[in-house]
Amino acid sequence: MSSTLPFTKLVPETEVAILSVLRACHLTKSVQSGLADVDTMTKPDKSPVTVADLAAQSLISLHLLEHFKDEIIGEEDTTELRANDALRSKVIGLVNEGFGREEGWGKGKTWSEKEILDAVDAGSAEGGSKGRFWTIDPVDGTSGFIRKQQYAVCLALIVDGIVELGVIGCPNLGSKPAKLGEEIMPNGEGVLMVAIRGEGSYSRPLSSATYERIHVPPTADAETLTFLESVEAGHSAHDIQKKIGELLGVKRPSLRMDSQAKYACLARGEGGVYLRIPTKYSGGKEYNEKIWDHAGGSLLVHESGGICTDMHGQPLNFGLGRTLKGNEGIVAAGREDHPKAVEAVRRAVASVQAKQ
Repeated sequence: MSSTLPFTKLVPETEVAILSVLRACHLTKSVQSGLADVDTMTKPDKSPVTVADLAAQSLISLHLLEHFKDEIIGEEDTTELRANDALRSKVIGLVNEGFGREEGWGKGKTWSEKEILDAVDAGSAEGGSKGRFWTIDPVDGTSGFIRKQQYAVCLALIVDGIVELGVIGCPNLGSKPAKLGEEIMPNGEGVLMVAIRGEGSYSRPLSSATYERIHVPPTADAETLTFLESVEAGHSAHDIQKKIGELLGVKRPSLRMDSQAKYACLARGEGGVYLRIPTKYSGGKEYNEKIWDHAGGSLLVHESGGICTDMHGQPLNFGLGRTLKGNEGIVAAGREDHPKAVEAVRRAVASVQAKQ
């Protein structure tokens, strides 16, 4: 396939989204390679945030604000940054360096401190079921980023509560899917994936604008079926997910990685089932998933021929604000495996609850 975008819908939006995510991937990767403790802060909710998160959100937002009148939902704000002169200066430098990457709009442009900080804070929209808005997760999987493992740069366009465009960059993922029996997740040269509703999902290396159509097999090979899960037990109920694996006859250990890189692997036929079962079912706290953690990935799976729902088999509702408060958990798989996985989730949760 040529370097021409393989889409007919939302072409201006897709071009801007791809350019901004590519630049953000280069920015975040350069930070990750030399990340120091002083580049990381802790937010009030105790989650980490780095200069890469803040710089990437600003960089992407600057692209969107220049080209569209849409609102933005971003994960980060500048509360901590405005009180830290050294980190603020670093973020400003990173954003302006980021505009030196990739040919296209704004190359070489210099932005002021106010413009850069305001672009971060532009991500304060509340979303909803009407109108257009973008959602950004500038470094999805910050813990994995800090560990110098997998993370993703994620951007999605939502229209009237429906995800219409998703772009996900995974700077550390291999650009090609693993062959049968190979390890799924060797660190690689990076991959970018793009999905447009009704027009399919495509993958390309970060370094080459050559797009290939990707697909989720209807059912995963029984010998290589692998669960894709979060690394941290605080993000999903690993004990219940182990029981689900037993019910489905999964023989291989779960593949655990941070971020929507899990969706990227599933969308190109690696793994088999992505699970995210709320920890409240194993004694943890109530938690509503954030839309920026699933918007692009869910569309990527859908347009690859798979199914992505909540743990009860209900469609994900991106029209209720900044969270998926109308849903519980996530189950994504090929179209034949998905109903089996949802049923296994139901049985596993019921078994655990019966013992409580």
